[in-house]
Amino acid sequence: MQNKGLIKVFAILFGLVCLYQLSFTFITNNVEADAEEFAVQEVDETVENYSELRDQAEARYLDSIGNKEVIAGITYNNAKDKELNKGLDLKGGINVILQISVRDILSGLANDSRDPAFRKALAEADEAQTDSQENYVDLFFEAFNNIPNAKLASPDIFANKTLSDEVNFNMSNEEVEPVIRRKIDESITSAFEVLRKRIDKFGVTQPNIQRLGNSGRILVELPGAKDISRVKNLLQSTAQLEFWHVYKNNEIGNFLVQANNKLAEMKRSQDTTSEEETDTTATSGDSEIDELLADAEDSTDVETGNNPLFDLIVSPGFQGGPVLATFQVQDTAKVMDYLQNPQIRSLLPSEMRYAKFVWGVPDEETQTTGLYALKGNRNMEPPLSGSVITDAQQTYDQLGRIAVSMQMDGTGAKIWEDMTGKASNEQSQIAIVLDDIVYSAPGVSTGAISGGRSEISGDFSITEGQDLANVLRAGKLPASADIIQSEVVGPSLGQEAIDSGVMSFVIALILVLIWMILYYGKAGIFADIALAVNILFIFGILAGLGAVLTLPGIAGIVLTIGMSVDANVLIFERIKEELAKGKVQKDAIKDGFNNALSSILDANITTGLTGLILFLLGTGPIKGFATTLLIGIATSLFTAVFITRLFIDGYGTKGKSLDFTTSLTKNLFTNLNIDFLKKRKVAYIVSGLFIVISIGSLMVQGLNEGVDFVGGRTYTVRFAEDVNPTEVQNDLVATFGSAEAKTFGPDNQLKITTKYKVNEEGAEVDEEIQRSLYESLGSYLPAEITYEEFIDGADDKQVGVMQSMKVGATIADDIKNASFWAVLGSLIVVFLYILLRFRKWQFSLGAVAAVFHDVLVVLGIFSLLYKVMPFNMEIDQAFIAAILTVIGYSLNDTVVVFDRIREFVNEHASWPLDKTVNAALSSTLSRTLNTSLTTLVVLLAIFIFGGESIRGFMFALIVGVIVGTYSSLFIATPVMFDSVKKKSSLQKKEKPKTEEAATTA
Repeated sequence: MQNKGLIKVFAILFGLVCLYQLSFTFITNNVEADAEEFAVQEVDETVENYSELRDQAEARYLDSIGNKEVIAGITYNNAKDKELNKGLDLKGGINVILQISVRDILSGLANDSRDPAFRKALAEADEAQTDSQENYVDLFFEAFNNIPNAKLASPDIFANKTLSDEVNFNMSNEEVEPVIRRKIDESITSAFEVLRKRIDKFGVTQPNIQRLGNSGRILVELPGAKDISRVKNLLQSTAQLEFWHVYKNNEIGNFLVQANNKLAEMKRSQDTTSEEETDTTATSGDSEIDELLADAEDSTDVETGNNPLFDLIVSPGFQGGPVLATFQVQDTAKVMDYLQNPQIRSLLPSEMRYAKFVWGVPDEETQTTGLYALKGNRNMEPPLSGSVITDAQQTYDQLGRIAVSMQMDGTGAKIWEDMTGKASNEQSQIAIVLDDIVYSAPGVSTGAISGGRSEISGDFSITEGQDLANVLRAGKLPASADIIQSEVVGPSLGQEAIDSGVMSFVIALILVLIWMILYYGKAGIFADIALAVNILFIFGILAGLGAVLTLPGIAGIVLTIGMSVDANVLIFERIKEELAKGKVQKDAIKDGFNNALSSILDANITTGLTGLILFLLGTGPIKGFATTLLIGIATSLFTAVFITRLFIDGYGTKGKSLDFTTSLTKNLFTNLNIDFLKKRKVAYIVSGLFIVISIGSLMVQGLNEGVDFVGGRTYTVRFAEDVNPTEVQNDLVATFGSAEAKTFGPDNQLKITTKYKVNEEGAEVDEEIQRSLYESLGSYLPAEITYEEFIDGADDKQVGVMQSMKVGATIADDIKNASFWAVLGSLIVVFLYILLRFRKWQFSLGAVAAVFHDVLVVLGIFSLLYKVMPFNMEIDQAFIAAILTVIGYSLNDTVVVFDRIREFVNEHASWPLDKTVNAALSSTLSRTLNTSLTTLVVLLAIFIFGGESIRGFMFALIVGVIVGTYSSLFIATPVMFDSVKKKSSLQKKEKPKTEEAATTA
């Protein structure tokens, strides 16, 4: 092998980079373990709400040391940004897909038009969307254009006052459509920005929010979120854009001084109480003063206690400005607790008694934010709401500075004129507030602004200007944001998944490492080293890319172990063949690597193609599985081809020798000559029976389709004691009309599914169903468990809803169609690849026939057994991932066999085709069985120890590996053989070698 030195340097450097990337995860894990230990010592289990109090103590600890150096200049906050992310199924949290109602946006743009053509087009689009993959706006335009003489530019539809600057009466439908599409996109962008800013309130690390194409769907992932009900409500609530008059800092300065002095007095009074009383009151939370100062006492920032409020100020506001003072973000909750305390608010002058304290947008660099005081009223209603805004854009003022222009409707223009006139006279500011966050507080320098059109200028960057414009547009957003798909995983279930995932990974790894040594001896040790390097590379790359590790992702890594072994098995078996021909070891190693490379590449590319389709079409955990699979394929190739060779390439020189067998495996699978083709008719009959039974079962019994494909809600509920699923199901049917309850793992855990109100969206419906579930299960739950504990609960939660999922009917149809096209697309891609690679359609036909066979058999087994198996066998997105993986594995096996057949056809030109094919199959049998058994051991380890949530997924893979191994020998090859009319059609075009020449070679 050439360039050994370069490969060594690259491998060492890349390994060090991977270790560096993983070091951040190691650092955060250690710091968080310390924080957890601190919280346990701080709050005893006997305290009411101890879990919540421990979370708060842990958060305070992490905040206090967040910017302190841990090692080599790395802080906890730095490391947290770069750690290996854990998905919902490992960390707990919530994953939702929100649907922004394009229908509502269209109605809003048309000023809720009652035009018959407009209403008819909306109704037809509503109906078409239930089973169509097109965007709602496309369906609307299609329906509208089919109505005779209907004009989008009608004054009763889009040629209204609101859109008068962009739509006029003379425009055709084709001219109006791009304007409406742009307006819809702006509205969705505004909704996206509102949601993006809202998720900062949830206090989770590494949140993810992204738009899904142009469909109006927004994905929100919040790993670690615990208050699930609050999260759902906040995500679905409409944007609250408001305009308020704001106090200047000099107007409210005296109050802040009095507040600080009063807090200091309360602190001194607290210090005079006995230690015993302090502990008791702090624990019980009965004293308002104790609640107010609890955080302050835990913080080293205010140990002196002289200035509880002022000691937290980072910098005062500018004289006469709207910012009262600037504080650290981590101190905002504490400051707000101070200011909201009744004893402190009583210090406000009577004319300021309705003052409302709010925060500004945090500075991401300094992690500070400004405090504002809004001029509230008895009803705490703003003088002007954001619903009056008709448009907002980032523009430039007369001096070329970045500005934001906004336009209000007639009603808003009059109120805005009064507000701006008052602000101009008093030389004060007007705060633009979204969801109680001040985004800007501009002053008015030109007197009252009439007409409703205003320009906000300031020291903006382009991004800040665009963000403010989005915020202003959000105020007029007439669209609802409904959760059409959600998945909630409790933190305790996430920890269980980590434990089971790690256990399955370790067991699978140990079994594979031992097997390779038992089978290949010292060469197996080198393969194990390469495997260990491969795993380091996979985790390092995942951490470096910021990818999310999920439980299916761990399954993908463990499956990669089997694939990595496969590459080494191919190489070692080819080296053994070359040694058997009498070659010296140095040449045998060289030729063995060269001959195995083609099969390794073909096998990994076919698997990689299915992984790529999974990555492009999958979401959430499935994308995590595809990510690790694709990374694993790339690293497996490198480690098998280069790392393993670095160890064994020197053997055969200077008297060094290396055996690729042990005393147990030396003569295993040697001199085999099995007539596989003779048994093909029996195989056809057996497979035919299996396929007929499978199709029959699919037609009669069908499949157990999960909520992914049919819509509905599913809850994993754990009870304190074992329950009878039939009894529980009867109680649930009485409540919901239709429901299903099945044991899920242990006998005290059920998976409950219902389609009740599947077509209705909204937080109210979710709340209604959750409360009905709680009430229906009341007789099976401990008497002391509350509804909140049943739904949300604590980190160590052992009773209640551990996991939940909701899929709306519309998105369920989309998922089903996407899954169908994913499977079909993978078959087409693989057929074309094999046709391109082997240049013979007979090979493609055999491979695709085997894949169809494998998929039908797996589907048939799931159809036949889902009612009797003791684990979940639902057909969902995870199952589709398993099917695609089975396709990839089956093709992996088939391609290796075909590669050897093609090689033998050209080497042994004088042999009959059946003899050539049988000899090729016999020569690959050692590799086929070795790889299949190794992979099965890995999959069985995950199946047994990997947790209930992926047991069905693993079962599909196990069946697929067994059936795929069988089909590569008894379906793919026989079909290829029977479709060949003469042997020469499989030979290369160049003149073939003679038998004598081949033997000599």
